[in-house]
Amino acid sequence: MTTATDRITLYYSPQSRATGTRVLLEELGAPYDLHILNMKAAEQRKAAYLAINPLGKVPAIRHGDALVTEQVAIFIYLADLFPQAGLTPALTDARRGPYLRWMAYYGASFEPAVIDHFMKREPAPITQSPYADYDTMLGTLEAQLAKGPYLFGEEITAADILWGIALNWTMMFGIVPKRDVFVRYAERIAARPAYQRITETDDEMAAQHAVAAGV
Repeated sequence: MTTATDRITLYYSPQSRATGTRVLLEELGAPYDLHILNMKAAEQRKAAYLAINPLGKVPAIRHGDALVTEQVAIFIYLADLFPQAGLTPALTDARRGPYLRWMAYYGASFEPAVIDHFMKREPAPITQSPYADYDTMLGTLEAQLAKGPYLFGEEITAADILWGIALNWTMMFGIVPKRDVFVRYAERIAARPAYQRITETDDEMAAQHAVAAGV
């Protein structure tokens, strides 16, 4: 039987989407271990890890008998596993539906939109695109965040950890414009001690991986 006290294994590579999951684990006070993959040496494409996630992507987590991939699913799973941390609205909370909406919006709309935009790919017709169009997708997010300081007002949730880190990275690389609402929101998340701790250790680990891979 799997319980919340069972240690979580996080399949991890620094400066990747797995960083957000590690920050969330720290915010939740969850017991976890890292299974580190050197992506600069393409360890995520080797058979051992492809048996965990055939897509060769991180993050993935193992918790008892449960194996969870997909960043949004992992965030929902972990935040629900540790409700005492206060980062997930309960099923009876009026915010639960909107919380799930914005979790799903990240994976279903934001990620495909920013990748298409970054790759300069012609978007699908608006009636067929999962995110309508890039500007509409981003404008909808901006309108929600403008209500601030977090997605649902004064109380932070796991969704804010997901979105804050994503906006920090995508603005850093110029994929998302540095609009004032986005910048202030990302700065709130980046100022949190858990984010700063993990970012510092990520920098060190990434440098070690580069040396080991001969990059």
